[in-house]
Amino acid sequence: MKRKLLFLVSALIAVGTLALAQSGPLGIAYQFTHTQNMDPTFSPDGKEMIYISVVAGKEQLFRVGLDGKNPLQLTRDDADHEDPAWSPDGKHVAFVLIHEKVEQIHLMDPDGGNVTPLTPKESKTIHPSWSPDSRRVIFCTDDDLAPPKKNDSDILAMDIATHETTKLISGGVNTFPVWSPDGTKLAFRRMLGERNSEVFLANENGSDPKNLTNDPAFDGWPAWSPDGKQIAFASNRRGNHEIFVMNADGSGVRKAANSEGRATSPKWSKDGKKLYFTNCKKVDLGIDCEIYAIDVPR
Repeated sequence: MKRKLLFLVSALIAVGTLALAQSGPLGIAYQFTHTQNMDPTFSPDGKEMIYISVVAGKEQLFRVGLDGKNPLQLTRDDADHEDPAWSPDGKHVAFVLIHEKVEQIHLMDPDGGNVTPLTPKESKTIHPSWSPDSRRVIFCTDDDLAPPKKNDSDILAMDIATHETTKLISGGVNTFPVWSPDGTKLAFRRMLGERNSEVFLANENGSDPKNLTNDPAFDGWPAWSPDGKQIAFASNRRGNHEIFVMNADGSGVRKAANSEGRATSPKWSKDGKKLYFTNCKKVDLGIDCEIYAIDVPR
């Protein structure tokens, strides 16, 4: 009996060894599907966000709670929708609608209804942000008309009721404008060379601009903390683009998190305890962009 059992075990081992010997080398699996989710903006109560997700090659706007479950698609037309910004009073969302080479800021209701143009069709306008009282939208003209070269771009503000427009910053490449929570200051990105971008601070009307970051790297995408005491921004000063935080006067710069890929567009949670940002990285044959969240370093 023992001899038969030993023979059977030996036969099974031989068959297994033969099967392994006959199989070819294992293939290398690679990621085939890719997603792009980016640029969140938060509701006034901080419980929801609207963000961009690429669907069938077009940037569409989605709305979701902070648990990330059951996102609702708000836009469905054959256009790209960028730079969403939820108004502080919760009534409107400003965004850039891009269709047939026209870049125009529009307003819509938070449920995706009542989409109406805000800026003139003939002017290419991007990066909308709101005044604290929700009466004005601040934005800039497109600085990428002939990429990769940058062209001059101005920062303007428009009254949404009257459409009266005021130029706040001009001369050079000025983008990503955001008013402070109390409305007294204006942070924005200014190019000082082909590869040198800085975060600047000015008065709310654009006067007395000052360089806050003063670094030879590419700094930009400023975002005010809810209490107005800090500014988050993205920079490649340590290699890849990462998220940093500084005091509102430019002091106390510190890295917020380690992130593989290209981290940009930071946004604060309404309680000021977290930062959300877009992180894009190459994965096998494509690029993934996802929204990340981190606790703010103290």
